[in-house]
Amino acid sequence: MTETVRANGLNVADKLQDENCSRAVKKRKSPSRGRLPNGAPNPIDVHVGKRIKLRRRLLELSQEKVAELVGITFQQFQKYEHGANRISASRLWDISTALEIPISFFFEDMDKKVAAQSPRMFCISGGRPKPLLWRDKENKIDPMATFEAINLVKAYYKIENRKAAKQLYDLIIAFSKA
Repeated sequence: MTETVRANGLNVADKLQDENCSRAVKKRKSPSRGRLPNGAPNPIDVHVGKRIKLRRRLLELSQEKVAELVGITFQQFQKYEHGANRISASRLWDISTALEIPISFFFEDMDKKVAAQSPRMFCISGGRPKPLLWRDKENKIDPMATFEAINLVKAYYKIENRKAAKQLYDLIIAFSKA
């Protein structure tokens, strides 16, 4: 009976097969750090950056101030807001604490097509990447990302008479349904 040579709990043949699989996977490597195949930032990272920017503007804070509160450079914070750099979970926690909001805020109002571009959608199955859902050709603008919306929300919360503010809110809702 031949004895199989073992190294680190695997027989030599299994180890060679694992190394070959690793090399094959490296050749079919998924996009770097969650980016799209064309190298563009992942739409989810861009969405989170837009939500950070929205909250920062609602609080009337500069990028420099938030970066200082979080303990990072202004340039790094700017990259986070543009979605150019991905945000680690611990850094997202720091940002949510500095902006006084729950982490879930960053993922609210995410379009289903954006959510479908999660890096897990790029995993290789049978040698081919899973299909992607690309954004609409119309490039619809998120209304909450506009200066008009931000200024409207700021003005609404500056109204001291909350009863009048509620009536204004009801009026706007009624007009939007007409």
